[in-house]
Amino acid sequence: QVQLVESGGGLVQAGGSLRLSCAASGRTFSRMGWFRQAPGKEREFVAAIPWIESSTYYADSVKGRFTISRDNAKNTVYLQMSSLKPEDTAVYYCAAGTWALLITIGTMKNLNAYNYWGQGTQVTVSS
Repeated sequence: QVQLVESGGGLVQAGGSLRLSCAASGRTFSRMGWFRQAPGKEREFVAAIPWIESSTYYADSVKGRFTISRDNAKNTVYLQMSSLKPEDTAVYYCAAGTWALLITIGTMKNLNAYNYWGQGTQVTVSS
């Protein structure tokens, strides 16, 4: 049974930092990503990383502030968020994809490239 368990969300002041974790289990994945969804908005791509490559991919809105990384030994993916802004407030979802797709920014940011999703963790940034 595939499980993606997120942790690390919370309330932080603008300019602060948080680190999200996603512990994955149940099978081998090709890519891992973080997406977020603010109230009244569609779910959007935040960051992604292939499971066996060192390349990383980011949405323009978080580039330079967020860092995605993984620990293969722990089957865990992290999202280090710094210089947080109120507009970063959202539920953050960990996602995992198992299909063998070409690794491009278009693939990595596409929700449909991910077939497993975590339950989400709330991140609230106060001004």
